[in-house]
Amino acid sequence: MLRLLATIRKEWQLLVRDKTGLTLLFLMPVVLITVMALIQDAPFKDYQEVKFDILTVDNDHGRLGRHIREGLASGGQFRIIDTLDGKPLTAEQARKLVNEGTYKISIIIPAGATGNIVSNANRIVNDISHRMGMTVSLPVKKNADSLDVTIYFDPAAKKAFKGAVHQAIDNFLTQVETDMLLGRIRQELRRKDSSVTAANDTLPIRLQAVGLKEEATGSGKQIDVISNSVQHNVPAWSIFAMFFIVIPIAGNMIREREDGSLLRMKLIPGSYLEILLGKMLFFVGICVVQFYCMMLVGIYIMPLLDLPKLVMGRDAGATFLVAAAIGLAATSYGILIGTLFKTPNQALNFGAISIVILSAIGGIWIPLEIMPQKMQVIGHLSPLSWGLDAINDIYLRNGNIAYVWKNVVLLIITGLVMLAIAGYVEKRRMN
Repeated sequence: MLRLLATIRKEWQLLVRDKTGLTLLFLMPVVLITVMALIQDAPFKDYQEVKFDILTVDNDHGRLGRHIREGLASGGQFRIIDTLDGKPLTAEQARKLVNEGTYKISIIIPAGATGNIVSNANRIVNDISHRMGMTVSLPVKKNADSLDVTIYFDPAAKKAFKGAVHQAIDNFLTQVETDMLLGRIRQELRRKDSSVTAANDTLPIRLQAVGLKEEATGSGKQIDVISNSVQHNVPAWSIFAMFFIVIPIAGNMIREREDGSLLRMKLIPGSYLEILLGKMLFFVGICVVQFYCMMLVGIYIMPLLDLPKLVMGRDAGATFLVAAAIGLAATSYGILIGTLFKTPNQALNFGAISIVILSAIGGIWIPLEIMPQKMQVIGHLSPLSWGLDAINDIYLRNGNIAYVWKNVVLLIITGLVMLAIAGYVEKRRMN
């Protein structure tokens, strides 16, 4: 019994002495649950409660185009964007911006759409009048071309997101067309004073004169990739796993200080930054190997489980560059944590929970576009978000180095800054 009490007393004294570790033990979970409550709020809401920017190109310049734009704007779900830099948006610009991921949705209203609806209404009125024994002949287009309102989605958009938005737009488009058609029919029938009814007769009416179709944003030369669970989860959780390299790195660095290994290395002539550089290069290599092992699982193991096969895009060089940049950022973060904190308890608590927080706000768990606006701004500051955006550019948008260089530069600069801070802190500690 005395041994039990002595052990409890000893552990309590160790914990109390480590005031920083004790603070982190309670503070980090508070931060974690606060962040998770914020970002998980959006998935529990209906998509119709979330606002989206929608690029709108109105080539119709008629009643249909006007009603669609006004209706989408008044519904509160979409923010209509039809100009860029004060100039009307073109269909090619809209397609390109959506393909790059700058915007998530674009809708193109074709020229002549209103004319098709009016022609369809005239055809219906003529048919009704004929069945009622009336002589009405309104103008109808002969061999009218089939027109569709085209919708573009960001290739990285999730299937559930696309389905919800597509359905919302399709329902609204059908409502607008139906209202216009019935209004046209009522307008024409009011001109005729007749009480004749067509008894026991069924009238085939096609209300939808203009349809809705979804098109891919890329060119025909690109790989046709659909965002699915494998395309999102394999790269996303691979990045998450790569950042967990902070745990062994920070632990090793603290043990080196405690057992005197670090002091012996510092006695070797040269700069301490060379020691950090050696650690960094080794662990970046480990991260890259880890990344490609995960990709092999997506390519070969996932299909065995009746899941889609991972498609890695066309540019293998860009993929390697992004993987190395992510590894650099993750390794530097681990070195920084191992330098700043004095005990394994402090480093492991902070490192593990901070990675969970950075992954949560960075779009690893749920897409950034459905998070609250303030969380989206914060999320774009997460290195995991930069890595995931770069991978999506390659895997889903068939991008190359020209697509991802900005995110790669951000990851490299962030890694080098953290490495420089770690070197500076350790140098001050030596003096």
